[in-house]
Amino acid sequence: MAEEKKIKKKAPAKKKKKAPVYSPSLKKIYSEEITSVMQKKFNYSNKMEVPRITSVALNMGLGDAKTNSKNLESAVEEMTLISGQKPIITKSKKDISNFKIRKGWPVGCKVTLRSTMMYEFLERLISVALPRERDFRGLSFKSFDGRGNYNFGIKEQIIFTEIEYDKIESIRGLNVTITTTAKTDDEAYQLLKLLGFPLREKPVKQEVEEAA
Repeated sequence: MAEEKKIKKKAPAKKKKKAPVYSPSLKKIYSEEITSVMQKKFNYSNKMEVPRITSVALNMGLGDAKTNSKNLESAVEEMTLISGQKPIITKSKKDISNFKIRKGWPVGCKVTLRSTMMYEFLERLISVALPRERDFRGLSFKSFDGRGNYNFGIKEQIIFTEIEYDKIESIRGLNVTITTTAKTDDEAYQLLKLLGFPLREKPVKQEVEEAA
């Protein structure tokens, strides 16, 4: 009888453990807590209908960008430190004689944040930067645009800890635009409120009964 050949079985390959994927804490709070709260409050049929923030745009305007190149360079550097992403230089789309600005001249810089960098910026903004603002009494609830997006201004860029006061050219303000998928301002207000934005409380309308 022919000797049976012994077939050696290969040991199963060990599965490599995947490194945990980094996710900002604010994003985790949204997916684990806020979606269920919003779903109950507005009676969404599924979690995909729950509004979310899609992007955050930062815009810094400069009146003397054409004549003062150092001011423009400084603004770009500061915006990079604040957002963690290099901004683009915005240029004038038309001539404005009152401000002595011609078409194509640089007038500021802007940056749009999405996904992980967006959530990281919002964390710093909510927990660190806004509380450092002088005489801060909360963000206005009237700054929604009617389509679920929110706009507000920051008077001084030095509220961000990334900016060193001794190295800045001048005090500048910037505008923040938060774009959401919310269909109404009320939905967007509740979303931002749950994310931790220091929005002022809306006044409750009280019905006054007329005396008989």
